[in-house]
Amino acid sequence: MNTYASFDLERLTAVKTAQAARLLREVRDARIAGERPRVGPRPEIGASWDRMLASGVDPEHDFRSGVLSTDEVERRRQASPLRHVLPVLREGLLSVADVAQHIMVVADAEGRLLWREGNRSVLRMADGHGFEIGADWRENIVGTNGVGTALVARRPVQVFSAEHFVRTHHRWTCTGAPISDPRNGRLLGVVDISGPLDTMHPATLALVCSVAKLAEARLREAHLTALDRLRSVAAPVLARMDGRAVAVDGHGWTAAVTGMPPVDRIALPKSLADGRSWLPTLGMCTVAPLPGGWLLRLDEEERDVAGPGAGTRVVVDVAGPHRWTVAVTGSADCWTHELSPRHAELLYLLAVHRSGRTAAGLAADLFGDPARTVTVRAELSRVRRYLGGLLAHRPYRFHEDTDVQLLLPEDPSRLLPHSLAPAVLRARAVAEP
Repeated sequence: MNTYASFDLERLTAVKTAQAARLLREVRDARIAGERPRVGPRPEIGASWDRMLASGVDPEHDFRSGVLSTDEVERRRQASPLRHVLPVLREGLLSVADVAQHIMVVADAEGRLLWREGNRSVLRMADGHGFEIGADWRENIVGTNGVGTALVARRPVQVFSAEHFVRTHHRWTCTGAPISDPRNGRLLGVVDISGPLDTMHPATLALVCSVAKLAEARLREAHLTALDRLRSVAAPVLARMDGRAVAVDGHGWTAAVTGMPPVDRIALPKSLADGRSWLPTLGMCTVAPLPGGWLLRLDEEERDVAGPGAGTRVVVDVAGPHRWTVAVTGSADCWTHELSPRHAELLYLLAVHRSGRTAAGLAADLFGDPARTVTVRAELSRVRRYLGGLLAHRPYRFHEDTDVQLLLPEDPSRLLPHSLAPAVLRARAVAEP
């Protein structure tokens, strides 16, 4: 982390764009040469540059991987939930983009550009930089940029001029924000606004971030509408049943229950079929299809009298640099949930501290401030929506009957590269000479 002053992008209104670009070039060149610049890059940019230096991206010449075929682009478009929120993205960004000489780009979770619209002259300029439909704009392919870096950091990012790691991109400014599926936390892709560097405005970041959140809200609204439809079908069925049963959609979200306390979500295996199945948080169930979901009827005679984690294995995988998961296995079934950066940090800490951590302890681990317990409790409440009874509290921990495995990178210095949490920084330091 830099201990000196960092470049402040929001102060560009007080300085000329060209002067700011020259300063950033000095900062970038010094970092690449291993020297100490007079000001440091912004933290998210400095972290990206460090990743580029470690992965060997050429800072002077761009590299372009193969562009997807038209058929493959169309296949990905049809498979992407982002197609449902394109009207929201267009309404929020396209009119501004055209006037401000920008273009709007929507990429999938692999950094492939699937949609691109906006100012015609800027579209032609983008073609010359390989910023075209089907192109691969992952960070480890083209360096620091508004698409790839937002995918890695899982947060909105604005990249101005020489903040781009590769020199051939210095005449551009780009602002990207990730969009996640509200049903399961899975990263769906990024919406990005890009244009010539002299069109940059600090407020663009707030605009893109707001529109991305609006798109997620629209996806959430569609999810709730689907749950309401399922509830209208399931309620009469449940009313005629004895015992415990729950109706869930294909992602395990609860539409209706009977004979048991309501829960937000039931963890489901990747494949579920009509018949009988063992579910980690419910035990043995009779499974029947419903329009838009499943009816799960708990087998009372085989009700598990052991703890909620008995016979269950949890694998917290933080070995990769960009994607982290938690997998739960019980009997022959298993399911996997993709983790956000914050949830990856939390489950890493709980897997390390099997005896548990208090909210204050986790706050100190994550933020260096034990007083930030409200944030910790709110995030853990979200984690419990998919892990359910496998997590205990007072202190927070995995249930003692649960078999927990933690998968880490071979090089400790590559642990959760996005993270600035003090506990993660200490763990990375094990690899330092």
